[in-house]
Amino acid sequence: MRWLSRFIYFKLLGWNVVGNTHISKDLVKKAIIITVPHTSWHDFYIGILLRSVLGIKTNYIGKKELFVFPMGCFFRELGGIPIDRHTKENKVDIIARLFEEKEKFRMAMAPEGTRKKVNEWRTGFYYIAKKAKVPIIMITLDFENKQNKISEPFYPTDSMESDFKFMRNYFKGVKGKIAHYS
Repeated sequence: MRWLSRFIYFKLLGWNVVGNTHISKDLVKKAIIITVPHTSWHDFYIGILLRSVLGIKTNYIGKKELFVFPMGCFFRELGGIPIDRHTKENKVDIIARLFEEKEKFRMAMAPEGTRKKVNEWRTGFYYIAKKAKVPIIMITLDFENKQNKISEPFYPTDSMESDFKFMRNYFKGVKGKIAHYS
C-alpha cells in the first residue's frame, strides 16, 4: 500500500515532503502533531497519504458519535479514537492519559479547530503536550507549493506566548487549499 500512496502523493498529486523526514524512524514515539492551515476536507487525505509515504502511524480524536457502525470501523482503522465530549472530565486529562497508556502515540490535530479562518488557535493541543510531557511536531499543509514541511520536535517551554509566536512563525506564508482561510 505504501508504494500506491507514494505514487499518488508524489506523481499524481505532485506533492513533496521536506524537513524532518526521519520522523518515521521512531525516534519520537509520542508527540502532538499539528497541521496548519486546516482549510478544507482535502487536508484529510493529504494527511493520510503523507503518513503512509513516511511509514508512520498517527492517531486523531473524534466525537464518539462518529465511531458507530459502519463508519466507525473505517475511522478506527485510520487511527481514530472516540472521545465523549459530554463527560465532565477535563479533555486535556483524558487525552494526556492516552499518552501514558500507550507505548507509541502520535496524535494529529488542527489547532484552528475548524476549517474556517480563525485569528487565534485553540490551546488544547498545547496543554495536552505539556501535561503528557511530549513534543509538538509541526506540519504544513502548503497547497500553493504542494509541500508538507515537517519540523523537528518542539518541547513547550514555560512561556506560552513565546511558544505560540514560535509555532505561528513556522507556518507564516503557508497557503491552505482555500487560501483566504489561511
